[in-house]
Amino acid sequence: MTTARHAYNGDLGWHLGVLGGAYQASVVGVLGDFPRGPRGYQTLAAVVHDDRSSQLALATHLGIDRTVMTYLIDDLVQAGFVERQLNPADRRQRRIVATARGVAAYTELERRVRAAEDALLGSLDEGERRALRLLLRRVACDLRDIEPAIDPCAAAERAAGPA
Repeated sequence: MTTARHAYNGDLGWHLGVLGGAYQASVVGVLGDFPRGPRGYQTLAAVVHDDRSSQLALATHLGIDRTVMTYLIDDLVQAGFVERQLNPADRRQRRIVATARGVAAYTELERRVRAAEDALLGSLDEGERRALRLLLRRVACDLRDIEPAIDPCAAAERAAGPA
């Protein structure tokens, strides 16, 4: 007696794992020697696009340990991409602000990252890529209970820009 075997096409976790690994490899390739690689890029993106300006707010938003965030910001400061400035609303706190060099670097990197994403999603036409990004954003926005103090939907909207 033989049983019919069906090809296993994976589950959501498998699909996300394969896509995540390929995405990571693609992004690392286009970021080159950018300080702290994808984490540094995501941090600079959050500083450029977002109003969460303290190290603690950035760490919480990005899911990075606050002690690791200190070293990450140190590297971005050393590279001239961000500055620590006094926060006029709370003098005990430093704001993380992108420099002109940081904004220029981010603009170029964002273009290269988007090109890598488009290559990675090459089997989809432009409308399908747009739809996938929109659906992923929607799912991320529905995960509001991860950190109630931070609205991931608003963060995703700001980071993603126009759909």
